[in-house]
Amino acid sequence: MPEKTPATAAGGDHTKDRADASKPRAGAEPGLWLVATPIGNLDDVSGRALAVLASVDRIACEDTRHTGRLLARYGIAGRLVSYHEHNAARVRPGLIRTLAGGGSVALVADAGTPLISDPGYRLVRAALDAGLRVTGCPGPSAPLLALILSGLPTDRFYVGGFLPPRQGPRRRALAALRLLDATLVFLESPRRLAGALSDMAATLGPRPAAVARELTKRHEEVRRGTLDRLAGHYASAGAPRGEVVVVVDGARGGDAQPALSDAEIDARLDTLLAAGSVRDAAAALSAETGLPRRELYARALARARAGDA
Repeated sequence: MPEKTPATAAGGDHTKDRADASKPRAGAEPGLWLVATPIGNLDDVSGRALAVLASVDRIACEDTRHTGRLLARYGIAGRLVSYHEHNAARVRPGLIRTLAGGGSVALVADAGTPLISDPGYRLVRAALDAGLRVTGCPGPSAPLLALILSGLPTDRFYVGGFLPPRQGPRRRALAALRLLDATLVFLESPRRLAGALSDMAATLGPRPAAVARELTKRHEEVRRGTLDRLAGHYASAGAPRGEVVVVVDGARGGDAQPALSDAEIDARLDTLLAAGSVRDAAAALSAETGLPRRELYARALARARAGDA
């Protein structure tokens, strides 16, 4: 005769009891916890993240004042440790000692998911190399929110972080991504936004794009258009306020050009040299193909000299 199912309290649900038992326990077990925090709206923090932050031995954060405001909002008196790119090498050994002694450490960024465009991965690597447990609480991420709000394809995407601040290195970085068949996601400074968009338009062409700022905040804005139109808007409107994410369509279908042969490179350089200088020809072809500008400059210079002989 089959065994009877144990009785439950009146109105109880045995299936629910089993489901509840499978949920992770509140609080933090020993190990390194990577905890996502709000990118603007403090209500976006998860209950599990709050439970972890309230129970770990230490909270490693970029700015103790910034994280302190989040903890104060929820009545958490955590032990904060400043951990950022300028002091990471000095602070990291102490955090590893805490973990190695059976303690728990939460790593948070000022906003969003840690390790995205911050140096936290070195702490993760050190913990893993020491055989220590690493886990996390997922949550808000500005690049991902901007991506899904952009209206651009989300099947493949590349998060490029911050582009170089100067035009030359920035255009070279963009040229290297020109043929990538994936939506491009960049973080950008408001004061550099117009220049960055202009370089994107010059290097990638008039692709569809979106500029997202102040995400989850009262003045959230997502402006969509082609790169050239967005560059023109911010050039005339001036630097916007708030954190900025730029999402750009990738090389799709016919945009993904095959690599050029040596003969094709020389023919293209000859055409560009007929209309401009050696420097301009090299820069233009580098932007078109992603090939190193220095190599193209030497090649263009040799062809220009041969033509003058």
